Amino acid sequence: MPRPVRVLIAKIGLDGHDRGVKLIVRNLRDAGMEVIYTGLWQTPGTTVQAAVQEDVDVVGVSLLSAAHLTIMPELRRRCTEAGLPDMPLIVGGIIPEEDHAPLRAAGIDGIFNPGTPMRVIIDAVRGLAERRRARLEQSGIAPDLNTPVGLSRALTLLSEGHSDHLKRASDHSQAFVTIGITGSPGVGKSTFIGKLAQHLRARGHRVAVVAVDPTSPITGGSVLGDRLRMIPAEPDEGLFVRSLSSAGQAGGLAPHCAEIARLLGSVGHRVVLVETVGAGQNDTDVRTLADEVLLLVMPGAGDAIQFVKAGVFEIATGFVVNKADLPGADITVRQLRESLDTPRPVWPVSALRNEGLDPLCDWVEERLQR
Repeated sequence: MPRPVRVLIAKIGLDGHDRGVKLIVRNLRDAGMEVIYTGLWQTPGTTVQAAVQEDVDVVGVSLLSAAHLTIMPELRRRCTEAGLPDMPLIVGGIIPEEDHAPLRAAGIDGIFNPGTPMRVIIDAVRGLAERRRARLEQSGIAPDLNTPVGLSRALTLLSEGHSDHLKRASDHSQAFVTIGITGSPGVGKSTFIGKLAQHLRARGHRVAVVAVDPTSPITGGSVLGDRLRMIPAEPDEGLFVRSLSSAGQAGGLAPHCAEIARLLGSVGHRVVLVETVGAGQNDTDVRTLADEVLLLVMPGAGDAIQFVKAGVFEIATGFVVNKADLPGADITVRQLRESLDTPRPVWPVSALRNEGLDPLCDWVEERLQR
């Protein structure tokens, strides 16, 4: 079965309206595509870094700020500098007809105004993606794991089961630790991971994140939106985020997730954080690839009986009571600690307020010394 088209959709500039672009994201998902949505107020720099790390087939930009003649050529220039000179770029917005020719001359592959039928946009994205994939296959060049573009392409090959197509990476003697992060939908995993990664980066550690989102059982498409809660305002070369779809796999992970995490660690990321889909009690596959498993819970999420049940509570090697700024957090922390029959740590954390993360970073660094 062919791999779904991967398309990145970004809102570049200060325009704070995203209702229209979210509609496009949903329609592309329903067309069976994997859509990486990076959210509002993006820059050309963050957009290109996302395109590199996610190994997308097409980059789409929504612009309502009348800055298309400035932003889109800049985006093309940055793509070329990043090693993606042939990345298809499309733009949607209120773009006067007289500006179409200059945009085409600047290397923009698709221009869509309000009212363009969604089928036209979907067909254009699919066609651009197919042509780019054909060019990559014809090149026959094995990806260079020591470059961001090559590493990202290698992750795609791994996700397809083509590990035999990869070159050997440069040897990195430093050990790395893989930490699985799981929890129910809405518990704040992505925001927590973003803040934890930033704290670890401040301590000088290179960090990689593998973020898994569910695949639609109806269309085969997915919205991979965890990235928008993790990435800082400016590109950080020491933070690598790759979004994966579950492809219908049960257990909370994506196919070949273990190999992907292992490769990211082997090329110099000292901490690899693996975020599962929103997990249920029986979604425990993350334990098979991680050195440690953190289970995130919310205040009021259960009681002492809930915390001693088998399954995801059983496999956790540490617990994070996220959103600890909410009422009842101290009760949840106490109930968790009282219910554990092994000395597993429990940390109250408020990712929103950026509180409680230093003890967790100390714990991660202790694992790196083992």
